[in-house]
Amino acid sequence: MKLNDTVLVLAMSALLLTACADTEDKDPSLLDGNQAGTGIGDASTNGLNNGSEIGGSNMYGSNSGDGASSLGPEFSDPSNPLSKRTIYFMLDSSQVQQDFVAVIAAHSTYLLANPSQHITLEGHGDERGSREYNIALGEQRAKSVASMMKIQGVSDSQISIVSYGEEKPAAFGNDESAWELNRRVEIDYQGK
Repeated sequence: MKLNDTVLVLAMSALLLTACADTEDKDPSLLDGNQAGTGIGDASTNGLNNGSEIGGSNMYGSNSGDGASSLGPEFSDPSNPLSKRTIYFMLDSSQVQQDFVAVIAAHSTYLLANPSQHITLEGHGDERGSREYNIALGEQRAKSVASMMKIQGVSDSQISIVSYGEEKPAAFGNDESAWELNRRVEIDYQGK
């Protein structure tokens, strides 16, 4: 049993060191929209079931109990980037794709204009990998989104981070179409 614990500790240490090394030397120009897109779809989330209900929650993150009801009409206008509150990620990655930079920028601008508004960035992963790995990856994904927002001037006090790993899937299934919907960060607005 001690060997398993040692292996787990070493694996988590390697994961954390890799995650830290992956984010420390990032070129800031990658955060302003100059990185090559390799994504699931553009900020309109084309190709992702056209916003249909999946697993009981809207994949855009527009859940009725999350404080969004007190937000302005721009949050329900499908042509406005503020209506998109889910950021998707590639497999085993916490790097924000080019397709979602405009969405994060729009939310950052909104938060800057509304300093009393708070959000929770909820990191998620698909079912592959261990529970511990998915919790760490979900947290790193949320931190990546938070980092981009902070670079744009959003206050630390406006952002909370939580990772659910694989515990709250947006889609159920054992195929890529389900997994790609589960690799995400949801932007959850807290009431004013």
